[in-house]
Amino acid sequence: MTDPISTPAIDASTPTPDAIRALAASYEQQIVEWRRHFHRHPELGAHEVHTSEFIRAELARIGVPYRLVRGERPQRFQQERTDFIGTGIIATIAGTAPDAYDDNGTPTHRIALRTDMDALRVQERTELAFASEAEGLMHACGHDCHMAMMLGAVRVLWALRDRLHGEVRVIFQPAEEISIGARDMIAAGALDGVEAIYGAHIWSEVDAGTVSCQPGPRMANTDWFRIDIQGASAHGSMPHKGVDAIVIACKIVDSLQVLVSRDTSPFEPIVVTVGEIHGGTARNIMAGSSYLTGTLRTWHKSSRKNAIEEIDRISRKVAHAFGAEYNFTFEAGNPNVVNDARCSEIAGSAVEKVLGADALATYEGTLAGEDFAEYLQIVPGVFAFIGTRNPAVGAKFPQHSCYYTIDESVLAKGTMVAAQWACDMLA
Repeated sequence: MTDPISTPAIDASTPTPDAIRALAASYEQQIVEWRRHFHRHPELGAHEVHTSEFIRAELARIGVPYRLVRGERPQRFQQERTDFIGTGIIATIAGTAPDAYDDNGTPTHRIALRTDMDALRVQERTELAFASEAEGLMHACGHDCHMAMMLGAVRVLWALRDRLHGEVRVIFQPAEEISIGARDMIAAGALDGVEAIYGAHIWSEVDAGTVSCQPGPRMANTDWFRIDIQGASAHGSMPHKGVDAIVIACKIVDSLQVLVSRDTSPFEPIVVTVGEIHGGTARNIMAGSSYLTGTLRTWHKSSRKNAIEEIDRISRKVAHAFGAEYNFTFEAGNPNVVNDARCSEIAGSAVEKVLGADALATYEGTLAGEDFAEYLQIVPGVFAFIGTRNPAVGAKFPQHSCYYTIDESVLAKGTMVAAQWACDMLA
């Protein structure tokens, strides 16, 4: 397969940061084009079939070996699609430095880079020339950017194989938005033999051109819950004859905010959000049943455990006070993202080398969640925030907004940081 993208010649005496900058500059337009292609063609988590095919074709053009992860289709998608084959990709860039492998062919060091692939159920309203062509779907979180930056990093590292003192494993992960992709990739051996891992997220709360990669907690524990209420239906004109499940659901929503405002220290970040409430069958029938679903976000393990117990206790007491039956279902999501000190230090150094000291940003973190945390339960790593906030180009809306867009000038910068981190970790 012919590779239409030219790679500039890099002299062996050129310092690695200079080489990375030169290569990224030569690929920059292609990185932008990749991002726009992904943006036009979003696919939901666990269904990134065409996205995966496109990435594999690009890897084949470069000559990078890879394997397709054919995980089992999650039960929740059994009725949605019958042709699910698995879409995750694990690619390998083998260094050719003299000490990259031992006599048995085992890499001296092996590190990993990870990107996510899936989109969201959002109807795009940006009016961009390359807006989503899939009705009701949008890359509203930046995963299109992540894939483009990672393909750029693959190209840079492939061109610099003679400087890699070991092996780079590149993980193209599906289904981040539904919190199952990382676990599936780990089960498929994505972290076997890996010493450390790097991930990054394009981020609307960090200024364009800067990168935050501080150590310690960066993103929240992410959990889910459902509360079912069984009351008694009655004619809408005779409410005293029944038990109104909708009124009870509303009382529970209101009462749960006490957990945040009164039962938790103001120094302890916690969010309880009810995102759905359903009940009733007709406008003149008092609802006999209802349910609500929501998410819990916490910063520390202790507050996570306490909040789960309190949601159950408060909701149960409210339901029983109004004479309703109650059922609480809790679904554990991903743990919080905690950056390793050494990996973060090397990431910060990488930012300085390729972008300059002024590009290091300070960001307090977020109560959004990320299944990158699953990798960090097994190996140390760092999750960087690639800043994209730039109101001058319309990059001012938050992740998951139907108006979400980015400053595309940051894409090549994200590529450079990932490539420099990989080189430095292997060195």
